[in-house]
Amino acid sequence: MLKGFREFLSRGNVVDLAVAIVVGTAFTAVINSIVDGLINPLVAAVFGERDLTQVATFTINNAQFSLGLILDALFNFVIIAAAVYFLVIMPINKLRALKAREAEQEAAVAEPSEEVVLLREIRNSLQSRT
Repeated sequence: MLKGFREFLSRGNVVDLAVAIVVGTAFTAVINSIVDGLINPLVAAVFGERDLTQVATFTINNAQFSLGLILDALFNFVIIAAAVYFLVIMPINKLRALKAREAEQEAAVAEPSEEVVLLREIRNSLQSRT
């Protein structure tokens, strides 16, 4: 039972997932600090409220609606998604493309071109006639 669990944990996927969760949590803390230290003061300067959660709030029959709360969540999501895309996804995609190009170049060098293959076939055919 423990052997199977150890094998499960030793797979790369579980370790990668654990690292991603830890890094994601730390990254979220960094983004929240940027929002709290930079974005919210700008919102306060523009809208006169302490943060986006206080912007565009209204009450109907003692029910308070806060569009600013939704805007704040969307804004945080966009910042996190953009940062992950530009700092993680783009470099990984460029690295994968570079490796794919290198593999294609190695394959191109290893395999003769179609013209060379055809010329060899013609040569072999001519040699077999004589």
